[in-house]
Amino acid sequence: MGTLDKQALLSFSNDNIEKFHASRLKKVKEIKLDEVLRSKNPYLFRAKDMNKASDLITSILTAYLSSSEEGMFGRVLEDLAIYICSQTYGGWKSGADGIDLEFDKEGIRYLVAVKSGPSWGNADQQRKLRDNFIKAQQRLRQSAFTSRLQSVLGICYGNRKYRDKGTHWVMTGQMFWHFLSGDEDLYIEIIEPLGYEAKKHNDDFNQRLGALHNQLTLEFCQRFCAEDGTIDWEKLVRFDSGNMTQERSP
Repeated sequence: MGTLDKQALLSFSNDNIEKFHASRLKKVKEIKLDEVLRSKNPYLFRAKDMNKASDLITSILTAYLSSSEEGMFGRVLEDLAIYICSQTYGGWKSGADGIDLEFDKEGIRYLVAVKSGPSWGNADQQRKLRDNFIKAQQRLRQSAFTSRLQSVLGICYGNRKYRDKGTHWVMTGQMFWHFLSGDEDLYIEIIEPLGYEAKKHNDDFNQRLGALHNQLTLEFCQRFCAEDGTIDWEKLVRFDSGNMTQERSP
């Protein structure tokens, strides 16, 4: 087992966080009103008696960006897990479908799929992961690989206990980071480098987000508000969900 260089880990984390914030800012610069409106449920906003265009835009943007950032940051954690294992056990990025990481430890070849959080997929996605584990093991056995094989689903945060699902093990939070590094406290130590220059990046992001909010609110009012300033819900729903021409209506 190799030793994890904490200074090198800090440098790697900083680089990854820079990329995350750049992607986050790029996403905000590219957002269009049609895109965010069609991503959310207009009936829900009406049911909540949301009558201010600015409030509606705030709610849509918050939900839309939260979903986007979760995916982007999930990749940061996945890359971090692969890097740590490369330093401690010589792990490498797997070429198998749906498998992120492979490494050898005490005579066992581990096939690891890394997910950022415990609510990572629906039933079909979880079934697909099980199939990927089975196929990856089959391919290795067909290539005359003789060591023991073990598939692992590693989840970067959460406190669920270890589970043996038959096709694979599930490790979450502290246990997963310890599995990759041999360090019981690593799950705490990695939080600090992830905050690298967070305030600076957030200041830039919030400035751009404020401008975007104003732009989208103005465009929304021009397109979906009546002359008296009220939201034209019928027009909004037609835009969001209308998909039949007059001729094709029953």
